[in-house]
Amino acid sequence: MTEPRRILITGASGGFGMEFARQLALPGHTLLLHGRDEARLQQLRESLPEPHRHRCIRAELSHPQGVQTLLEAVADTPLYGLVNNAGFGLWGKFEQVDIAEQLNMLRTDLEAPMALTHALLPQLKAQHGFIINVSSLAGEYPLPWMSGYAAAKAGLSYWSEALRTELADTLRIVTLAPGPSPTGFRRISGMPHATGNFFRTPATLVVRQALQCLQHGGGYCVPGWRHRLLWLMQKTVPRRFGLAIMAGQMQRGS
Repeated sequence: MTEPRRILITGASGGFGMEFARQLALPGHTLLLHGRDEARLQQLRESLPEPHRHRCIRAELSHPQGVQTLLEAVADTPLYGLVNNAGFGLWGKFEQVDIAEQLNMLRTDLEAPMALTHALLPQLKAQHGFIINVSSLAGEYPLPWMSGYAAAKAGLSYWSEALRTELADTLRIVTLAPGPSPTGFRRISGMPHATGNFFRTPATLVVRQALQCLQHGGGYCVPGWRHRLLWLMQKTVPRRFGLAIMAGQMQRGS
C-alpha cells in the first residue's frame, strides 16, 4: 500500500484554508492543519474523512518564533505539498492603522510563506511535490485604504511567480490570485461589506480551480469568471481612473 502523501496547510482554521483541507482530504492525503484557533482546527479535523490521519498545529506566524515552532512541528514529517494560505488584511488609511499591526500583517502574509518555503523546499523537491501560494488580486493593483495588504500580496505574487520559473522542471507551483470571496476576510479586516459584492466568488470554486491548475502543472490562477473580469479591468483601465474608482469603493464606511 502506498504511503499517504502529507500536505501542510497554513491558516486552515477558516476561509480558503478550511476549504483546501476539505478538498485535499478527499483523495486520501494526510493533512497537517496549521492555525491560531485550536478549537476551530480540532473541529475541522473531526469533520474530515479519517480524522485520526490528520494533525493540528498551533503557531503564530506574525512572529519568527512562530515560524520556527511550525517548522519544528513538521521536522520529522516528509512533506509532499505546502499550501501557504495564512494571512489577513487591515482596512483603513495607512496613517490611521497601527504600524505594529501592519508589520505583523506583512510578516504573516509575505515573510512567513517565504521562510517556510525556503526551509521546506529540499523535502518538497525530494517528494516531487507542490506549493500553492494563496495571493490576491489586491497584489495586482494599488489598493487605497488597504495599502499594506496590497503591498504584501504584490510581493507574494511576484516572489511566487519568480520561484515557479526557477523551479519549473522540479516542482509544481500555483500562484492563486482570487478577488472578493465570502470567507470572513471582510469581518476580520474591517473592510466595508458593500465593496466588490458583484465580484464575490465562492471559496469552493476558488479552491477547486486552484487544484485543477495544479493538476495541469501549476501556474498563475485567477479563479472564476467574475474574478477574471476584475483582473481584466485591472489590466485595461488606466491607473489614474482605476485608482479613483478603487478609492471610491474602498473608503465606504470611513
